[in-house]
Amino acid sequence: MKRKISLLTLLFVLLSCFVLSAQEVVVGAAQVDKYVSLLKGKKIGLFSNHTGMVGKRHTLDIMLENGLDVELIFSPEHGFRGTADAGESVNSSVDSKTGIRIESLYGSNKKNALSSKTISKIDIIVTDIQDVGLRFYTYYCTMVDLMNAAVANGKEFMVLDRPNPNGMYVDGPILDMKYKSGVGKLPIPVVHGLTLGELALMVNGEGWLNNGAEVPLHVVKCENYTHQTRYVLPVAPSPNLRTMKSIYLYPSICYFEGTSVSLGRGTDAPFEIYGHPDMKGCDFEFTPRSVEGAKNPPLLDKKCFGRDLRTLEDDEIIAKGLNLEYLIDAYKCMGVSVDEFFDNGYTYKGAKEFFEKLIGDGSIRGMIAKGMTADEIKATWADDVEIFKIQRKPYLLYLE
Repeated sequence: MKRKISLLTLLFVLLSCFVLSAQEVVVGAAQVDKYVSLLKGKKIGLFSNHTGMVGKRHTLDIMLENGLDVELIFSPEHGFRGTADAGESVNSSVDSKTGIRIESLYGSNKKNALSSKTISKIDIIVTDIQDVGLRFYTYYCTMVDLMNAAVANGKEFMVLDRPNPNGMYVDGPILDMKYKSGVGKLPIPVVHGLTLGELALMVNGEGWLNNGAEVPLHVVKCENYTHQTRYVLPVAPSPNLRTMKSIYLYPSICYFEGTSVSLGRGTDAPFEIYGHPDMKGCDFEFTPRSVEGAKNPPLLDKKCFGRDLRTLEDDEIIAKGLNLEYLIDAYKCMGVSVDEFFDNGYTYKGAKEFFEKLIGDGSIRGMIAKGMTADEIKATWADDVEIFKIQRKPYLLYLE
């Protein structure tokens, strides 16, 4: 009899898990009843872009429909509509639909957008933007800048949370802060496994804001989400992350930005392929062209030989985590010196260290030059990953 009851209990638990996993994730912005009352009567600065959607409606429109006073829009890299190239300066403007002022936080207007003159116009900053969970993805950096601006001017902060599509694991070296830059702001691993809401809580709790300050913070959680949920993004977060496969490969492929190798910008498969005119022994080829979202891609109009990763299974990509096999493969196929390989051709200050800024560690380049394998290199940061997982635990809002 006891065995029968235990089997029934197990069946019920399994069925409950299946029902829960089958439920649709509800993002923070969709839970209007949880934030409208908190925002009524306050002047709002909304940090968002084209990903701030609830179905076919933008969070901005939902706020306005509910009588909320949105005074300003803050836009990140790629602009409010998400069409600008990576690194392209974005000017401030006015939203054509609502007439609300857009303050760009990427480019020459950033200082003005974060000034007391601008922040004094609002009472609270609300973040609703789709991140991809990587230290070098700039949306969280912009959020931290806004948190600093809020606390410096006595303002509140709110995050309407969204799932992390790479939230299934933690991997990569913790940023050596001497490489702090626009593609790395916090002492966290490359793949941190946190939503923006959880990351904001950690920034507050760990004293990572200027002078160790804390901003008054409220996070509207997602419903029906855990860190193991395979959340399919309804909107591409930026022009060259067009598929879930590219988002899963992103933790491993982005380092080509700090090399002479193309990662497919200017093709129909950015972040899913890589190659160079001098890569040997590769039968896959492609030619980067000037296209929308990649107007001047690396190796423009040059035939490249390399690898096509589109045949890989998503489960295989995720299981390997941050995988330097692709980078090491390209280095070996090029047959050049390590310094020539890690030369992206740009001449701005710090361009020669762009790989280090992305990976966050000054020793990885040398490990590759010595012939270490991807697994051997991964083992060097394994202890730091475990320490970080303990450090972040108090800030988790969702089951791991």
